[in-house]
Amino acid sequence: MKQPPGYEDHVHPDHVCHLQRSLYGLKQAPRAWFKRLHDYLLSAGFSSSKTDVSLFYHSTGASKVFLLIYVDDIIMMGSDADMVESLLRRLATAFKVRDLGTPGFFLGIETIAAGNSMILSQRRYMIDILGRSGMSDCKPLTTPTSVTQAVTSSEQHFENPTQYRLIVGALQYLTITRPDLAYAVNRLCQFMHSPTEDHWAMVKRVLRYIKGTLGYGLRLTPSDSSAIHAYSDSDWAGCPVDRKSTSGYAVFLGSNLVSWLSRKQRTVARSSTEAEYKALADVAAEVTWIVSLLRELGLHTGHPASLWCDNLGATYLCANPVFHARTKHVEIDYHFVRDKVASGDFVVNFISTKDQLADVLTKPLPGPRFTALRDKLNVVNHEPCA
Repeated sequence: MKQPPGYEDHVHPDHVCHLQRSLYGLKQAPRAWFKRLHDYLLSAGFSSSKTDVSLFYHSTGASKVFLLIYVDDIIMMGSDADMVESLLRRLATAFKVRDLGTPGFFLGIETIAAGNSMILSQRRYMIDILGRSGMSDCKPLTTPTSVTQAVTSSEQHFENPTQYRLIVGALQYLTITRPDLAYAVNRLCQFMHSPTEDHWAMVKRVLRYIKGTLGYGLRLTPSDSSAIHAYSDSDWAGCPVDRKSTSGYAVFLGSNLVSWLSRKQRTVARSSTEAEYKALADVAAEVTWIVSLLRELGLHTGHPASLWCDNLGATYLCANPVFHARTKHVEIDYHFVRDKVASGDFVVNFISTKDQLADVLTKPLPGPRFTALRDKLNVVNHEPCA
């Protein structure tokens, strides 16, 4: 081995490092570390979330403290600053803790204050991706996908498939704060095994869009409402290769976007209604998880979540058993949406296609339509315009 940069010993340049403890190298190390931290937090009065194993919470009266763990990176927040400080000092007695203060940069995500709002930005990460792909000086575009270019499987293979996989894999992490990229990145990920020149051209288009939106991030604002609204949408047989549909959903807690997805369906839908019904099943599963988490943390209002779908047939299927003859072929697990509606957990409503926010997650859109939906998803520019 070589001495790592910044830790060279100029007196003994041939010496190597002696490993005293390993956190990442051994398979059992992460589990052992988490168990050690988990046991200590429980002894310190924290409760472990059953919905999200990485989340711990501490309640004292009206004060709540939340602690989220990612390996050895920990973020803590709460309604009582003194209580947070006290718990930090207690944590420091058992572990070597470095308090970085108010989170400004966590796991590659930067938090930027904007009035009473907070913007989650990955600008540095985007610049790094452009540099690695040799696209730092490219000309920007207004949309990440072309409306006219079809997804095909041409025989002209890309000469460097490893580079394609590296760039597309890096783009997946970018969708944490950029839901406007979810559909484009999902489409690119479908060709990891054998990318072609056309697929690489699609990657470069996404990078050119990123170049023009380096200052964009996800805005979070204080909200008086904690109601859950979820928008689900699907195209029908949109992929010309296997004729499978693409589902997308966007889940809002109050005015804030908290969850989104763009994913190709696993089965071929025989009708647009079936495709939309499957999209409803996907968002229903996600909303069920979010409601379970909020209920566990004592933050759920008890009101049913509203699901918005732009297909009348799919909304009827959620409550009308008359359609049973037309849906015998639909997999049974789709129908748990109907059970949720019957129990009063969800309310499925119809929404016109022009107001369907999840439309941006299922298909390529022209510039004005794409920009309008991107703004409604709270993806905003935090940099002043030149």
